[in-house]
Parts: sequence; C-alpha cells; structure tokens
Amino acid sequence: METILVTGGAGFIGSHVCVELIEAGFRVVVIDNFVNSTPEALERIESITGERVHFMDVDMMDLDSLDEVFLTYTIDAVIHLAGLKAVGESVTDPLQYYRYNLTPLLHLCECIEKHHVHRLVFSSSATVYGPPQHVPIPETHPVKTENPYGRTKHMSEQILKDFQRSYFPVKIVILRYFNPVGAHQSGLIGEKPTGVPNNIMPYITEVAIGRLPVLHIFGDDYPTRDGTCIRDFVHITDLANGHVKGIEATERMDPGVAVYNLGTGKGTTVKELLHTFEHVTQTTIPFTIADRRSGDVAVSYADVRAAERELGWKSTKGIEDMCKDAWRWQHLNPTGYVKR
Repeated sequence: METILVTGGAGFIGSHVCVELIEAGFRVVVIDNFVNSTPEALERIESITGERVHFMDVDMMDLDSLDEVFLTYTIDAVIHLAGLKAVGESVTDPLQYYRYNLTPLLHLCECIEKHHVHRLVFSSSATVYGPPQHVPIPETHPVKTENPYGRTKHMSEQILKDFQRSYFPVKIVILRYFNPVGAHQSGLIGEKPTGVPNNIMPYITEVAIGRLPVLHIFGDDYPTRDGTCIRDFVHITDLANGHVKGIEATERMDPGVAVYNLGTGKGTTVKELLHTFEHVTQTTIPFTIADRRSGDVAVSYADVRAAERELGWKSTKGIEDMCKDAWRWQHLNPTGYVKR
C-alpha cells in the first residue's frame, strides 16, 4: 500500500481527495494548520471510508516541521493542495499570497529532493489562462494571469518545471482546476467558506438555508445566452478522482512535468446553475443583479481531451448532481463543521 502525503488535506478539495485516495487503496497522511479548515473534516473522512487518516499539525512555512513529516513517514508521493485561494483577497493583500503560496512550495521541493520522493501532483488553477483567446481552453493556451492569486499559481508551475530540471528523477503532474462545486454524496464533507462566499455555489446554498438574504449576480449584460457569465462547473468528487488519476500517472510516466485541465468541457451560465438548483431542491433563491466584478471574463470552459486521453479521467456528474449534493451538505450542516 502506497503512502500519499496530502498537504491541506482537511480543506474542501483536500478532504474529498483523501476520500478518493483511501477508496482507491492508498494510505493517506494529511498535514494542515487549519487556517482555512477544521479537524472535524478528518473525522468525517474516517466516517466515510472506515479508515484511519494519519495526521500531523504542520505549518509549511516551517521547514523543520515539514521535514519531520518525511522523517516520520515513508512517503511515496505528494499531492500539494495547501494554500490561499481567494482572488479578491489576493488583490488587497498580494504579499500574503506570494508569501504563503510560494514559500511552502519551495520547502516542499526541498523535502522531496532530500528524502528522495519522485512523484508530485500539484493543485493549480484555470486562472492562469486569464481572458481566453478561444474556448474550450486547451493546456497550450497562452498564460496571462491578471491577479496575484493566479500569478502565484503560474509562478508555482514555473518553480516546479525548474525544480524538475534540477532534480531529474521527479515526475510532476500539474492539475489546472476550473470551477469545483458540490459535495460528497454522503453530506458529511463539503465547502464552508468564512464570511460571504467568493464562489457561486456556497453563495447559493447559504441564501437557500437563510444564512444570507440574497444572491448577488455580478453582471447580466455579458455576450452570453442569458447575459450572465459562463463557467465550467465540475463536481468536487470528479475533481478529487482526477488527483487519484494524477498519482497513478506519475507511476508510469517518464520524469518530467505534465499539465492537465480538470473540468467538464461544457459551459453553464450563472443563471442556469441557479435555476437548476431551484428545480432540484424545490427552493426559491432571491437574487439581485450587481455590477460586474473586475477581472471576470464572459466565457471560460475547458478542453479536457488531454486528461481523458492520458490520465483516463473524465467527469461523470452533471449540474443536477452538483446542486443536489451541495444542498444535501448545506442542509445537513447549516453552520458547517460542528461537532454532532
């Protein structure tokens, strides 16, 4: 049984990745400092899988603490998810994003080389593409990041490419996410942002549960079929399974770096997502049209043929599944992760 280190494994994406890894037969070691997560998520993972999650409370800014993880466990591969991810926050506090998204990666690369680990899957983002020149967006699309968060992801990708050239045995898969939404079908783990959500699905569910009064849709005058932005929403469980496929790919690939989009390859407008949610949950979501947000593009969805061809990965869940599962999580956990 291989041991996979998952950084940020108690977060929204990390918790789902851990479930998929365990169910695929891997042993999971999680490190997290709970800045944007909670220990309760680890207990929920164990409830879903019936397996133990090995855990160390580690701040990756501390190189010695990170090194201790590699001394404690024999790590076969790493999935690096830890980091800050709010675009708006990155604009108001860019230094924090450069500090906390880049330094931990540098420390991780040092430990990987020191302890002779040869396989890494990295969490990147479609934000690296910026305004698309054409859709669907392939991995070969020019990179044009327009905010500090996106730039930290692009810089991280460059760091990993340079690291691979210097540490030749390492095999790296970079996964560029589009818009992960939904929750595990059990309703035990899901997304619970702090404050007003930056992402559309938790915004919708928190209005539905009554925690927020109204949904703000940012712009309805885009050149799309209903005037709202088109995005590629991908179910979090599908996205998590993409990491399992990425780990498996690092076993068979030659040393080097491979980049893959994770999305559905289909675009859905914000209003279509909203109306689908209302339909499947039999709820009514009050909404208002607000001004466009700076940096939002009209249309963005992925070309996912490379992931299907080379990873053997393809999304399986549609928008209705995403809405049903997100609502189940929110309905069962109205205040997020609270001890039962």
